[in-house]
Amino acid sequence: MTAGTLFIVATPIGNLADLSPRALDTLRSVSAICAEDTRHTRQLLAHHGVERPLLALHEHNEEAIAARVVERMLAGESLAMVSDAGTPLVSDPGYRLVRAARAAGLRVSPLPGPCAAIAALSVAGLPSDRFVFEGFLPPRSSARRERLSRLASETRTLVLYESSHRIEESLADLCHVFGETRPAVVARELTKLFETVLDGNLGELLQQVRADPNQRKGEFVIVVQGVGEDEQARLVEGQRLYARLAEHLPPSTAAKLAAELSGAPRKALYGQGVQG
Repeated sequence: MTAGTLFIVATPIGNLADLSPRALDTLRSVSAICAEDTRHTRQLLAHHGVERPLLALHEHNEEAIAARVVERMLAGESLAMVSDAGTPLVSDPGYRLVRAARAAGLRVSPLPGPCAAIAALSVAGLPSDRFVFEGFLPPRSSARRERLSRLASETRTLVLYESSHRIEESLADLCHVFGETRPAVVARELTKLFETVLDGNLGELLQQVRADPNQRKGEFVIVVQGVGEDEQARLVEGQRLYARLAEHLPPSTAAKLAAELSGAPRKALYGQGVQG
């Protein structure tokens, strides 16, 4: 008996016409489709006239579903996996299923297509030869600032996802940790009717989002330019000074002095120190 294949199928992030002919043929041919939200996927399939059984696969049941899918594939069935939008496994569940299928010696085949992170990077006009995808930042401001402080000295372009109810707060925290002058782009509702791409520095973007309620609706990708060589050198020196001063002084005082001596942003240094 020939084992089946697991197809990882990218689906539209907005415009339904972005589903490729090959992806459509594959979804029509498989025995079943693993979907993050079966209701959402059923609407996509109905739009294209596809009728296939759906299996819910999300972060809470992935381990159990993975075992069932592997059994079916070993018995000769081929299945597909989709996320709610875009390329599966990019800030979405699925890697456990892929790992289980590969561990069983099964074929896993990608059908590439839309990805919000790559789409935003392609129109941002920021350095794209090297970048870091960080997905969603933590929901709470304190944890978000802690995460951002870890990225303060990153030289590669940063790509982040954010939701409508946290976009303003996340931009404010980016300004707080990175400074308001860092070049960035906010891409909203990519490929959809109300798509917008705002560029400028972080401070300008925060003001635009605050001033326009429409810019706080939808799904967002934030692209932030990495630090330049001079800025990185100041951060590295500031972190070195902070580590020494914090051995003898309170964290806030050590960060203040290290920032004054190095020229690095005090908030970035203090954030690094708080994490140890």
